[in-house]
Amino acid sequence: MIYRLSKDSGYTRAGDLAQALNVQPPSVTSMVKKLAEIGLLKYEKYGVIILEPSGLAKGEALLHRHDLVENFLKFLNIKNDLLQETEKIEHTLNNEILISIQDLLDFFQSHEEIKELFIQFCTIKHSSY
Repeated sequence: MIYRLSKDSGYTRAGDLAQALNVQPPSVTSMVKKLAEIGLLKYEKYGVIILEPSGLAKGEALLHRHDLVENFLKFLNIKNDLLQETEKIEHTLNNEILISIQDLLDFFQSHEEIKELFIQFCTIKHSSY
């Protein structure tokens, strides 16, 4: 979330992070301090939060992971609780599975005719439910 919030401006604030995560500011401060201790970000009390290069890389990777799972669920036509389901799933998948999901999505993107057959198949199959 720090990566998302700081993407445009290069920084975020603890209050903005707490609001985005729907948690209390002391919880954010505690976690931000831990992330600063391991060198992922810079933080001064009541100041801004700035990601270090390693934090930027980690944030970018986590956002890519999230987007990949979300796009996969959208491809499967999942609509109910998409964000919640994405967040549950994204933390359980290893890199091999993520690469395979990306390959599958890339395959269907490259073969629109097969993608349409899959969509038709699902539509027909699910219309009987």
